[in-house]
Amino acid sequence: MFPFFGGKSADFPIFLDFMERKKQKITVGFVSLGCPKNVVDSERMLAEIVQADFPITAETDNADVVVINTCGFIAPAEAESLEAIKHAVERKLSGAVKKVVVAGCLSERLGPKIHEKVEGIDAVVGLNQRDNIAKIIEKIFFSEICGHCEDCYPDQPLFPACDRVLDDRCRFLITPHHWAYLRISEGCNHCCSFCTIPAIRGRFRSKPMELVIAEAEELVSAGAVELNVIAQDTTSYGRDLKIKNGLNALLKEFERTAGLAWLRLMYLYPTGIDHGLIETIAESEKVVHYLDIPLQHMNDEILKAMRRPDKKDKLQRLIEDLRLAMPDIVLRTTMIVGFPGETDRQFQELLDFIRWAKFDALGCFKFYPESGTSAAELPNQISDEIKQQRLDELMLVQQEIAFAHNENRIGSKLTCLVDSVDSEGLAKGRFYGQAPDIDGVCIIKQCSAKPGKFIETRVIGTQGYDLLVEQI
Repeated sequence: MFPFFGGKSADFPIFLDFMERKKQKITVGFVSLGCPKNVVDSERMLAEIVQADFPITAETDNADVVVINTCGFIAPAEAESLEAIKHAVERKLSGAVKKVVVAGCLSERLGPKIHEKVEGIDAVVGLNQRDNIAKIIEKIFFSEICGHCEDCYPDQPLFPACDRVLDDRCRFLITPHHWAYLRISEGCNHCCSFCTIPAIRGRFRSKPMELVIAEAEELVSAGAVELNVIAQDTTSYGRDLKIKNGLNALLKEFERTAGLAWLRLMYLYPTGIDHGLIETIAESEKVVHYLDIPLQHMNDEILKAMRRPDKKDKLQRLIEDLRLAMPDIVLRTTMIVGFPGETDRQFQELLDFIRWAKFDALGCFKFYPESGTSAAELPNQISDEIKQQRLDELMLVQQEIAFAHNENRIGSKLTCLVDSVDSEGLAKGRFYGQAPDIDGVCIIKQCSAKPGKFIETRVIGTQGYDLLVEQI
């Protein structure tokens, strides 16, 4: 793992200096960017760093080594990642930081080309090298004694990549102790024309069911009462493992997980939601009636250009079926505006659908012509000005819908999971229809419970996307 020094007497002082420096504690500052899947990767890397006895410091501007777990999904995420990298390198040039390590999706997407965007990076760590992060930190930190690591390591993988789903057990949680993300698969086999994920995260791979359950039990035993199931394509779980109705089977296994109160399903590809899955969710004692189903658009021509297999009428029936089976269901979705060739008529059709569907929560993105995607090469690209206008108009429509949903909850009783409480008893929590770090929250006055506890509340008002509740 370390450079080998020969028997020359001139090498001996260098070797002693190397051994002395190895004894020192390498402080590590960690920056985690991006989606919940990146959070899980960050938590695994942090666990490896802590187990290697490297102190983690919150002062990333003055750490010996700064690790940046990047996002590279769309242009704004790439820009945010590059800005964080540039800042760390600037601190390195000032002498406050010694080494800069870049990990995550942007590393996977750009590889050695990332050095063309930012000079001064000491190591680029691909997704499959995640669990070797402590070894990589140790290697580059002491490499300057042999005088060549900064010249050759940045453009080469320090450890061989692999094509498998990684084991996410043993994590250093950066979420509150009472909730966590649970990843059940990696990668994606869909070929959406706008999406970079298959190129970054690879083909779809399900995590073995026994491993998923073992990880869930580990998280629950550590205090988690809520698990948020994530994947790039949750509804395809088990297909590659030849498990019939894989997600159904997995959800039924969770029913036996003692101590687990809420199981939340995120990122369900709509095509994979059938009546069997709907029935399983409706009958579950643990799966909350909240589904995150990214639809992306509602015009059939745009959906075809996006290479989505969905049709408007089928998606309408899906929403109707979900609400018929679970009248209290909370639905969240994601849309894209400004896709190449999107006409005013097609955009209006999307708005009309949103008014009809009345989603409880909705996220919207402007289309970005990402390099390597077929949509980036399509004709009739939309100007950024029109994209922004459409984004603003859509979100105003959704805001009116969301605020009306909140108003309709005034006077109702909700079971809330307390997330935080300040010194004056003002707390923030969530009912089942609010996903952590994504949706609004319940603001609780004079809360007597501690974080991680469930309390009964009554909605007494609203504050934008948040609910004002009182403990009862």
